[in-house]
Amino acid sequence: MLKAIFTWWNGATLGQRFHISRRGVFVGKDEYGNRYFEARDNKDSYDDRKRRWVIYDGYAEASKVPPDWSGWLHYTFDEPPTQAPLKRRAWEKDHLPNLTGTVHAWRPKGAIGRGGERAVATSDYQSWSPE
Repeated sequence: MLKAIFTWWNGATLGQRFHISRRGVFVGKDEYGNRYFEARDNKDSYDDRKRRWVIYDGYAEASKVPPDWSGWLHYTFDEPPTQAPLKRRAWEKDHLPNLTGTVHAWRPKGAIGRGGERAVATSDYQSWSPE
């Protein structure tokens, strides 16, 4: 309960939840658990379009929004993915959120997070030393 009152990065604050529940209509939910809403009318709009919101499931990170929902949030698509799903091509990979800074981040050979050991530098490299 205290998280919802004081932190905006863990989902939505109580004020946001109240405003969205009063002014918005639930549109859908994605595979990550994020919930999407659209305003009932354009009363509090900036540009005569209905406002659109996402309430993140857990930590608020924009890369957790899949491409089809991102397009709907940014008015690229008029219909939400629940009504007009985005066509997937055979060569497309599944969406992954940005994993930088997490335990699942990719760490190459020699990275400190992977032990810091790398192959000894060989070749014709010689360090500079002042004369």
